[in-house]
Amino acid sequence: MKNNKLSGYARWLILLSSLLLFAVLFFPIWQIQLAAPQYPEGLVLLIYANKLAGNVDIINGLNHYIGMKTLHTADFYEFTILPYIIGGFGVALLIVAAAGKRWLLNLVFVLFVCFGIIAMIDFWRWDYNYGHNLNPDAAIIVPGMAYQPPLIGYKQLLNFGAYSIPHIGGWMFIGVGVILMILVVLSWTEHRKWIKKFKPVSNALAIALFLSLSSCNTGPQPIIIGKDVCDFCKMPISDKRFGAEIVTQKGKVFKFDDAHCIKSFMQSPDFKKKKGYDVYFVDYSVDHTLIPAAAAFYLKSDNLKSPMNGNIAAFNNADSLKFVMNTYPGTELIWDKVKMP
Repeated sequence: MKNNKLSGYARWLILLSSLLLFAVLFFPIWQIQLAAPQYPEGLVLLIYANKLAGNVDIINGLNHYIGMKTLHTADFYEFTILPYIIGGFGVALLIVAAAGKRWLLNLVFVLFVCFGIIAMIDFWRWDYNYGHNLNPDAAIIVPGMAYQPPLIGYKQLLNFGAYSIPHIGGWMFIGVGVILMILVVLSWTEHRKWIKKFKPVSNALAIALFLSLSSCNTGPQPIIIGKDVCDFCKMPISDKRFGAEIVTQKGKVFKFDDAHCIKSFMQSPDFKKKKGYDVYFVDYSVDHTLIPAAAAFYLKSDNLKSPMNGNIAAFNNADSLKFVMNTYPGTELIWDKVKMP
């Protein structure tokens, strides 16, 4: 990029970004997933640019009992204007790609970021109103309890675990923002010689970042003692030394307080259908970090006294296991033996 002109590869990436924004109109942008023992398959609320979808009727039935307003597409003015805003950005990027002007790219990028911030603020306001403005005559009232879903991430609401994360359309939208940000930064830092030498690298970087978003998968999350609840026994996790987690490809995290709970959860008929997940155990020694289950060393000893009597501790290395084994004699196990019924 030189002076006020965009290079050819930048204009092609802007054209790709425009097409992605038009595609966003046909895919869910956001999802709120609800998991509870009485709904082993889970419930999901899908948010498109122009409507709500998913298990809306079932969720409305549950909301009625706790005094939350029912959800209807017609109640949200955002669904009327959002398709036009997203489509407008798509058209604006087509103009930028055709004109090839750097100042136009900068202007559209600033407006795009401002829109993203305003949209997230509006989403938080929507979450807050629905979670706090409850019917005082509801069948189920828990004093001081609010049911505001998380803006992003996980939150425990009574016996439901609520996960709020982007869906396909949301990742496309974020991907466009990443591509535009890279192009704006390069437009301020590159010179013609630098472009000739490193254009293939910067091009590959932009595409790789976008592709990585489409397969984004979060890793394990820290276990918070006294706040996190075991996804099997529904008891607050009270001893971090024996904790464990399952992380799905979509980034959903299930937390457990004991080897007994995670084994029972994995052996349930509904979970056996799942594919593509990672299992982690808390390292019993030192800082209690989460380590991959397949690489861990395990000690089973009745003297360990874990919360649900699984009495299995995981270790990052064999030396740590043998050191603890001097105090708590028991049996050494590998992961394949631990997860057996």
